[in-house]
Amino acid sequence: MKVGLYSITYLGVWYRGSALTLEQVIERARRFGYEGVEVDGKRPHGNPLDLPAARCRELRLRAADAGVPIYAVAANNDFSSPIPEHRETQLAYVKELIRMTADLGAPVLRMFCAWPGVTLGEDGGRYDVAQRVWRIAQHEEGDAAKERAWVRCREGLVECAGWAAEHGITLALQNHPPVIDDHHDMLRMIAEVDAPSLKACFDAPLAHMQGVTDMRRAAADVGGSLQVLSHFGGEYERDADGRVQGVVWHWDGSRTPEHFYGDFVRGMADIGYEGFAGYELCHPLPKVDGKTVGIEFADLNAQLAAEYLHGLVAAVKTRTMAQTSS
Repeated sequence: MKVGLYSITYLGVWYRGSALTLEQVIERARRFGYEGVEVDGKRPHGNPLDLPAARCRELRLRAADAGVPIYAVAANNDFSSPIPEHRETQLAYVKELIRMTADLGAPVLRMFCAWPGVTLGEDGGRYDVAQRVWRIAQHEEGDAAKERAWVRCREGLVECAGWAAEHGITLALQNHPPVIDDHHDMLRMIAEVDAPSLKACFDAPLAHMQGVTDMRRAAADVGGSLQVLSHFGGEYERDADGRVQGVVWHWDGSRTPEHFYGDFVRGMADIGYEGFAGYELCHPLPKVDGKTVGIEFADLNAQLAAEYLHGLVAAVKTRTMAQTSS
C-alpha cells in the first residue's frame, strides 16, 4: 500500500490561514515523503470550472516531475436531494469532474452518495450547519425517507458510472454517511449499481466510528477486487521514546488514542491492495490562546502521519516476508 496526501488537508478550511495552491501541495507531498497526491474536487483546489484541459496537463506534469503523481480526485457530491434541480446540478458537476480526473491522469474519482457540505465562519470550517440544512432538505422522517434517498443516490451513481467508463475512470464509493451508514451499505450500493466502473473506497477511520472492531475482517468483506482507494486521518504526536502515535476524533468531538491502523494495514495486505491511502486533516482543530491553530499544525501532522503509515506498511511487509521465507 502506498501513502498519499489528500489536498483537503491544505484547503484553508480547518486551520487559521489561507489555502495552499496545488503546486504548493505537490511540494509539501514531495518534501514530507508522500508517494502521490489526491486533489479535492472543490475550490480553491479542484473545481472543474477552474481546471480546463491545459491547466490539468500542467499540474499533471508538475506532480510527475516531483515524483508524486496525482492518483485520485475527490468529488463532494450529493445525489440524495428530493429536488430534481439539485440532483441535476450535482450530475453536471460530477460529469465535469470525470473529465478533469482523466485530464489530470488520475485513475480514480472518489464518490459520496450524499454529502451535506461544510460552512465557513470566523473560526474556520464546521459541519453542523450544513448537516441541519441537509436534514431539512430530506423533508421526511423514518425508513421511507432513507429508502427514497437511497434510490435517488443509486440512480445518480448509475448515470455517473456510464460517463466514467467512457473516460476510463474508476469511481470509488466511500463508506461515508449519510445514506451510507457502514461498509455493508457501501457494498450493497456497489452491487445494486452493478457497473464495472464503480468500486470501493473503504476507510478505516470511518469504519472505526461506525463500530467496526475487526478491520481485517472488514477488509476481507470488501475484497481486493473492489478496493481501489482509501484514506486515513487524525492527529499525531511523538511519545517519550520518539515513536509516532495517532489520535482519533469521534463524531462527538472527543479524542482517543488510535489502535486500529495496524490491523487495517494488515487487512489491506491480506486482500492484496497496492493502491493509496491518503492522509486527510478535515475536522475542527484545537485553539491556542483563543485562536484556531495555523498551518504549522497541518504541516506537523502531515509529516508525522506520513512517517506513521510508512512505518506500519514497512512492518507488515517485513512480517509477510518473514512468514513467506519460513
